[in-house]
Amino acid sequence: MTGFHVAQLNVGRSVASLDDPIMAGFMDRLADINALGEWSPGFVWRLQGETGNATTIHAYDDPRMIVNLTVWESIEDLYAFAYHSQHMEVFRRRREWFEQLDGPSLVLWWLPAGELPTVAEARSRLDLLAANGPTAEAFTFKTRFHPSGSSTSATTVASLATASVSARVPPGGP
Repeated sequence: MTGFHVAQLNVGRSVASLDDPIMAGFMDRLADINALGEWSPGFVWRLQGETGNATTIHAYDDPRMIVNLTVWESIEDLYAFAYHSQHMEVFRRRREWFEQLDGPSLVLWWLPAGELPTVAEARSRLDLLAANGPTAEAFTFKTRFHPSGSSTSATTVASLATASVSARVPPGGP
């Protein structure tokens, strides 16, 4: 899969404005988690605004909707970061800071190595997933597709969980 990378978008609607004390636990960890992602095996790129994170990029009319858009060398690398690193500590607390959305909040898709996704493209992929379920153009960790378009849904999240991969963290942490 050297000719392709996986892009991911996840979105969330915060329970309050990002400067509200309720959001402090999330905002206080954001720079560390972003740094951890950047040091993780397979990391390629992440969307950033002038603050070094994507919280100032308003992809939706709702100012409490925030986006996280990244590119990784493989689904396994992304999965290892998301579920087998310190990121999981923040992920477990997501309901403290983010509302449950009616539709999907995460979408994955393949793009040629060297290309970067736009926010508009990412939103379009999330809309495709919401409208059609997982397809080769917009899929999930649970139902994945090869860049060729063939389904790999038999490879489940459980099999990814057994992969022995760990995040590369610099001495002293991110």
